[in-house]
Amino acid sequence: MSHHLTVGVDGSAESLRAAEWAADEALLRGVGLRLVVADQWPGSGPVPPVALEQHRWAGKLLADAASDVSRHRPGLEVATLRLSGRPAPALAAQAAEAELLVLGSRGLGRVRGFLVGSVGLATIGATEHPVVLVRGPEHPDDERAVPYDGLHRDVVVGVDIHHSCDALLAFAFDEAARRGRTLRALYCWSLPPVVRDACALAAAEREMGPDIARRLAGMLLPWRERFPSVDVVECTPVGGAAQRLLHAAGDADLVVVGRRVRKAPLGAHIGSVAHAVLHHCPAPVAVIAHD
Repeated sequence: MSHHLTVGVDGSAESLRAAEWAADEALLRGVGLRLVVADQWPGSGPVPPVALEQHRWAGKLLADAASDVSRHRPGLEVATLRLSGRPAPALAAQAAEAELLVLGSRGLGRVRGFLVGSVGLATIGATEHPVVLVRGPEHPDDERAVPYDGLHRDVVVGVDIHHSCDALLAFAFDEAARRGRTLRALYCWSLPPVVRDACALAAAEREMGPDIARRLAGMLLPWRERFPSVDVVECTPVGGAAQRLLHAAGDADLVVVGRRVRKAPLGAHIGSVAHAVLHHCPAPVAVIAHD
């Protein structure tokens, strides 16, 4: 794996925002940045005029994006690369060579729809390497990418105390340490369906809550010892995981979610919680594949 971050650009406001975020992340890590654009025209055989125009457009896009991210970051090493082939597999191949792949997300809200974008979802499903999706501008006419400063914001990670989350926690603790941020670790759980009234609800929480909190603390303890500089807040709220994570994401610098490495009949399975967070989260979302 090379010591660089890769970001996919396509000229959209979302990808420009992603490039700015990736540039700042590269500086945090002390590595270079690679800007890539995927060209769907084949690399051999006769090239139609429209493809030549697309090649010229891609070259200008990369040059402009490199100039933009370098302007206020003189110490950042920026490289550009034009890829041939369908975007998702081409970007997934680039993810295997980079510390991190960063993509723009349309971030369509609850009213306008739920699609993050076919390329983003397909790329996440095609790679087991970390991918960060960065939300685009809130307003359509905001074409310039504005760096996400993350001032006074936490890193949020959703975990499952019933399964190993080492890859997820390693990434989350490392990001919190680099940023000097508090890490909020959430495990969200549900009460038995037989709980019907307020008294039964309170009793169930009293009986189950302390054990769940202890299990979360035990899972996090080795990582606290490995990253002593990171201030950790442990949260075990009752409720749906996606809903609770989205609530925590409202003031987050970065949200880290996992997806289990398993194949569904129609392709890779991202998972309902990660899917929901990607659809609606206002903060950048890191998706970490793990066993």
